[in-house]
Amino acid sequence: MTAYRYKALNAQGKLVKGVLEGDSERQVRASLRGKALRPVEINEANQRQGEGKSGFNFSQLFTRVSPGDLALITRQLSTLIESNLPIDEALQAAAQQSRSARIKGMLLQVRSRVAEGHTLAYAMAEFPQVFSEMYCAMVKAGEHAGYLGPVLTQLADYTEQRQYTGQKLKMAMIYPFVLIAVAIAVVLLLMVFVVPQLVGIFAHSDRELPLLTRGLIGGSEFLQAYWLWLIVGIVAFIAGFRYLLRDRGRRKRWHGFLLKVPGVSRLLISLDTARFASTLSILMASGVPLLESLRIAGEVLTNLVLRQDSEAVAERVQEGGSLNRALQQSGRFPPMMVHMVASGEASGELETMLARSATNQERELEMTLGTIMGLLEPFMIVFMGGTVFAMVAAILLPIFELNTMVN
Repeated sequence: MTAYRYKALNAQGKLVKGVLEGDSERQVRASLRGKALRPVEINEANQRQGEGKSGFNFSQLFTRVSPGDLALITRQLSTLIESNLPIDEALQAAAQQSRSARIKGMLLQVRSRVAEGHTLAYAMAEFPQVFSEMYCAMVKAGEHAGYLGPVLTQLADYTEQRQYTGQKLKMAMIYPFVLIAVAIAVVLLLMVFVVPQLVGIFAHSDRELPLLTRGLIGGSEFLQAYWLWLIVGIVAFIAGFRYLLRDRGRRKRWHGFLLKVPGVSRLLISLDTARFASTLSILMASGVPLLESLRIAGEVLTNLVLRQDSEAVAERVQEGGSLNRALQQSGRFPPMMVHMVASGEASGELETMLARSATNQERELEMTLGTIMGLLEPFMIVFMGGTVFAMVAAILLPIFELNTMVN
């Protein structure tokens, strides 16, 4: 059966939308009429609405679902399959639970592929924007080993943890960014509207004004005359920079530069290697071979230099070397991670040690970010205080000089 997206009119003449399964478009129309709905438009769920069967595949156009939705889908599937429900029925139940028509249509399309005899991993691989290569590899390994339920449970835990970590980082970044935006806005408003009114009386003075006052007047005049061009220039710079980074070579050089910046490099390495260790652990625990796990885990690294290092690690392991020695030779993976991998290889508990390493790195990263955010707040307060003090001093200095002359 195939999933169809439909638009129909109800008895009150209102347009309703939804997804139905059927062997053909005619059967779907008959089902809609049986529900007192008059069909207006019906398309296969894997096609764009308004296109014929020669249209693009919907899987290429499907917008990536949010981490929360993916975690919810995975948890539902793991719970249903652990309850010994057949895969196609579990997919149908998960689709019925979804409030999003797009996600519902996608799940029903996956169910249709499974009903045709394909594996769940194969069906999910048709939606790469939703189910990553790591996700599909774990599902494939679980199906081959006969432990799909436990593997989906592990995958649900993994996606939920990733979602929790991402939300925590975003929430931690909201306050400082709002504080920075407010500080910049206040300074600009003072320079454009307040300062000209206060220092205008000194602008045409015959006496030479203090350097600080002249700088304040010059900055205010510049912002009043060129504020629009300044905004355009900033936007153009950001757009041009992002355009240049589309080239893989330039992006790799930029990533290499970031790894040389003190402080920033530590954060980037901790973030990426924690993700690498966590992914490698969950893949190996699901039965995926080490070399394939290394290749897939390397793809989750956002820094291209670190990704190249992971490829070199995989090559050394393929040549017969140990994983801990390959990581050590790279020089960028944290020493604690290397030692824990060595311990895991020696004790035969590599997956467990990788998971512990990822947990330790995530905890360390969280503490580092907490420290940075804690220091950023007083820094911004000092910056704002210093800026206001400089403006007040620039305004008062000529007054003090004039008072001295009078006395």
